[in-house]
Amino acid sequence: MPELPEAEVAARQLRQRLVGGKICDCWVGRDDIVREGLQSLPWYRSSRIEGVERRGKSVILVCGRGGERRYLAAELGMTGLLLLPSAPAKHPQHTHFRLFLDGCAEPEVRYWNPRRFGRLLLLDQAGLDRYTGRRFGHDPLTMSFDEFQALLLTNRSRLKSLLMRQQAIAGIGNIYANEILFRAKLHPNQIANRIQIARLPDLYGTMQAVLREAIRMGGSSVRDYFAPDGTEGRYKRQHLVYAKAGMPCPNQCGGTIRRSVGERSSFYCPNCQRIGRRTTKK
Repeated sequence: MPELPEAEVAARQLRQRLVGGKICDCWVGRDDIVREGLQSLPWYRSSRIEGVERRGKSVILVCGRGGERRYLAAELGMTGLLLLPSAPAKHPQHTHFRLFLDGCAEPEVRYWNPRRFGRLLLLDQAGLDRYTGRRFGHDPLTMSFDEFQALLLTNRSRLKSLLMRQQAIAGIGNIYANEILFRAKLHPNQIANRIQIARLPDLYGTMQAVLREAIRMGGSSVRDYFAPDGTEGRYKRQHLVYAKAGMPCPNQCGGTIRRSVGERSSFYCPNCQRIGRRTTKK
């Protein structure tokens, strides 16, 4: 947590409330929260927020000043949040960065990250290109089916691992990978290039449908996740398998949801999600 839907919700809320605002000042609680570009921080003072974008699980503020653009990229990591003043300040000691604003709907935005797996980056255009180029693969909401099919049919990785590999498909984490594969009735350990070709359109469509539905419902509030305005995501109510080990399969197949422990826990139904045979090439 957070994953693509939560980052997209954050980007949309911040876009609505911050664009056009002037950055009056910046406060850094600890220097190591800025992974790159700390020396350029004075440039951001007096710049204006021209846009808010999402790349994978990161939210990027587009800042302009004197005809030049620079970017503030916020990696949300496992516990990172971008919060507005209306959001509850739980454990305020974990607020490590603040932007003070004027001329927009909010006076401030805060970066809160207790475990600090994510960082902030202050980047020019070349730095942003390097950052996105090395970190992010296809966006699952915009990649074409042909791109998706080519990726899977040329990859010998386990399917869940591939869906979560940010350099291949950017933004899907453990929660949504589990939910996508259950709905598509594919085993997490299925080898990607052995999926029957006829099943690829359903997996592609399911991937996009799950992510879009999660965005519409504000994401999934698991553990400490809040949207920037402090609201909780409601998609947790739609989880069918994630964190439901030992419960009956929602498909009423008679099976019980299992949990396999690896790099990240997988939740699946052994009846509905069977490992298939090698793909037959056409």
